[in-house]
Amino acid sequence: MSNHLREKEEKIRHILQCLAGESNKGIPIVVEGKKDVETLRVLDVGGQIMTAKSGKSVLDVVSEVEKSRPQEVILLLDFDRRGKELTKMLKQHLESAKIMPNTTLWHELFSLLGKEVKDIESLGAYLETLRRKCGTMSVPFHP
Repeated sequence: MSNHLREKEEKIRHILQCLAGESNKGIPIVVEGKKDVETLRVLDVGGQIMTAKSGKSVLDVVSEVEKSRPQEVILLLDFDRRGKELTKMLKQHLESAKIMPNTTLWHELFSLLGKEVKDIESLGAYLETLRRKCGTMSVPFHP
């Protein structure tokens, strides 16, 4: 059991390293809300992180992304029904605006986390729980 959890933690770390690397290259990330941004910052993901919630329509978010003129944007919305729907709508609108929506990391996280984590803001707490179960609490988390 412990090895399975340790492998899961390592895979999540790897995904977060990839996310941080892509963000450091200038690829913006779109999340749902402010708490998602805060969680990613705690997990050492820098770069430009935009929110898709807080009263914004899908077109508002696409317009905000377009202003930063990226060729690609990473979509990292929640794993619940609303997050999946928002991901699908943003993906379609971004493609229409000739911006490549990257959902690869979202899919990788979702396949690892399944129903255990429903949103990005819970990712930090989930990792702490995994570390505690694996007995790696003394090792600080750095993606």
